[in-house]
Amino acid sequence: MPTHLKIEWKDRNREPQCAPNPEFPNGKDIDISDGAQKKCTAHVPYPAKRCGVYVIKCMVCGMKIGVTTAGRPDDPRSVTLPCFVYRPNSP
Repeated sequence: MPTHLKIEWKDRNREPQCAPNPEFPNGKDIDISDGAQKKCTAHVPYPAKRCGVYVIKCMVCGMKIGVTTAGRPDDPRSVTLPCFVYRPNSP
């Protein structure tokens, strides 16, 4: 995993409330890059302990997202982000 991606898991102290989606017995690879040419992939700890949120932040461009977990086999195992280059003087 790229070292510029910071991953934090926020535990919601709640156990799963429903059955996992059987279409994803080995987790999901989430891609929110929308076809961007520049992107990074964060491999999150899988499976998650229980219901919570992975907060993933790029320490280079500032992109920050949250991905929920449910402590089930269909939780995310990776998240692909677009590269968002911060330009403070852009219109």
